[in-house]
Amino acid sequence: MIIRLLGEGQFQLSGKDLDVLNEVDNQIVEALANSDQPRFASLMKQLCELVQHHGTRLPPEEIRESDLIIPDPESTMEEVREMFSEEGLIPG
Repeated sequence: MIIRLLGEGQFQLSGKDLDVLNEVDNQIVEALANSDQPRFASLMKQLCELVQHHGTRLPPEEIRESDLIIPDPESTMEEVREMFSEEGLIPG
């Protein structure tokens, strides 16, 4: 699976890591629903760090179609709301 972190590049992750990412994604959906800015900011940072630590960064010259796009952890709640579906950033 190829994940693009906006502002960071692309990372390749195995499917087994998707479950962990999905758990954090679900918590982000809850934080957005509750307009909990501090929790939202913390979870966005955690989501990006999970991708960076569990994924393998692709070289910048190797551009591949991304399966998921994750916004910059500094994105506002409103910016992320616009990117989320009802299920969050990660479908399923």
